[in-house]
Amino acid sequence: MNVSPLSLWLPILLSAAAVFIASFVLNNLLRWWHRGDVRGLPDEKGVADALRPFRIPPGDYVIPWCDDPQDMASPDFRKKCEAGPMGIFTILPNQPFDMSRSLGLWLLYGVVVSGMAGFAAGVALEPGAGTWVVFRIVSVVAFAGYAMGVFQSSIWWGRKWSYSIKTAVDGLIYAWITAALFAWLWP
Repeated sequence: MNVSPLSLWLPILLSAAAVFIASFVLNNLLRWWHRGDVRGLPDEKGVADALRPFRIPPGDYVIPWCDDPQDMASPDFRKKCEAGPMGIFTILPNQPFDMSRSLGLWLLYGVVVSGMAGFAAGVALEPGAGTWVVFRIVSVVAFAGYAMGVFQSSIWWGRKWSYSIKTAVDGLIYAWITAALFAWLWP
């Protein structure tokens, strides 16, 4: 290793904090950007009233469901699909949404992504490396951490492609912020 991860503590923490602030701007001050990512059900009360008696425990669910992938070709399963509804959904615990927990986890995630990007650059580069080479390595690793996994949601779970693309653009912004701070504070 050419650069000790301990010597990168400042760019790791500053870039995680800067990404945290940038995400606030993208998600709260520029609300139009992610406005169409999700929407309410046409009859939310009716759907909630219909599901409530089942006392569905928190978790991820698919409808229609089949235990064995081979059953997906069965006429019965095909009829369920054609009749609908089809969906993938998450049931959360019945309690007010804890934004502080999510924000804390998001900040921690930023520290992890910045730490991994710094570690990769530290393995590849020497102290005093050029600004652009630091920027390139850190931005690629940070982009992978912030953006690449989101496409799986569209590929496998039917999430709108516009959601994945906008979230990847967010990830690119976060990666550039991370890379700029590392390039500026590189030992």
